[in-house]
Amino acid sequence: MTQNEMKQKVAEAALAYVVEGSIVGVGTGSTANMFIDALATVKDKIKGAVASSEVTAERLRGHGIAVLELNDALQQVDSLSVYIDGADEFDPEKCLTKGGGGALTREKIVAAASSKFVCIVDGTKQVDYLGGFPLPIEVIPMAESLVMGIAGKLSGEAKVRAGFITDNGNIIIDITGLKITDALALENDLNEVPGVVTNGIFAHQRADVVLMGTPEGVQTL
Repeated sequence: MTQNEMKQKVAEAALAYVVEGSIVGVGTGSTANMFIDALATVKDKIKGAVASSEVTAERLRGHGIAVLELNDALQQVDSLSVYIDGADEFDPEKCLTKGGGGALTREKIVAAASSKFVCIVDGTKQVDYLGGFPLPIEVIPMAESLVMGIAGKLSGEAKVRAGFITDNGNIIIDITGLKITDALALENDLNEVPGVVTNGIFAHQRADVVLMGTPEGVQTL
C-alpha cells in the first residue's frame, strides 16, 4: 500500500466521526484534502464546515459544502462537533507538530473550538519525540529579528520560510534539528515571546484520536 493509499484510507475512516447535523472543522494539507473529498459524499448530512485556511475553504466550496466563518458558526453551536486534520508528526502522547503548510494558527484556533480533534495520518508521521520535522512559528513581521534571536538560542537552526506569507499576513520561522522532550513546555515558552502569534506544537490542542494508516489497515490510537 502506497503512502497516498494509506492517507486515503484514514481520510475515509474519519467520516465515522462526522456527526450528522453538525458543523465540522476541517484542516489543511494533502491528507485533509482527501478528507474533504470524502466529506463531499455525505455533505447533505452536515450543516457546513469551518475551514482552517483559504485553500481549504476553496476546496470545500468546490464540492458544494457550505463554508462558515468560525464566529458565525459559534453563534449557532457551542462548539464544532469535530476537527479533522493531518499532522507533520505525532508523539506517544498524541502531541503534534503542524504547520508545514503554514496554516498553524487557524488550525489551532479551529481545533480549540472543537469538541474532538481527530488527527488523520499515515504511519510515517509517528515518532518517539517531536522535532524531526521543522517546527514552524508564525511571527508578526515587525518581530522577525527578535524572534530569530530567541529561536537561535534553541538547539536547532532557525530560518525564515522564504517567499511565504500566511493567510494572516505574517511570516513563518522554521526551526530544524530539535529534540522536543517536553512539548507542552516548549509550546508555552515560544508563545510567550512578543510577536509570536503561535507555534506549530499542538500540545494544548493535542489529538483526542489518531487514525493512522498502515500497510495492514487503519489503526485507531
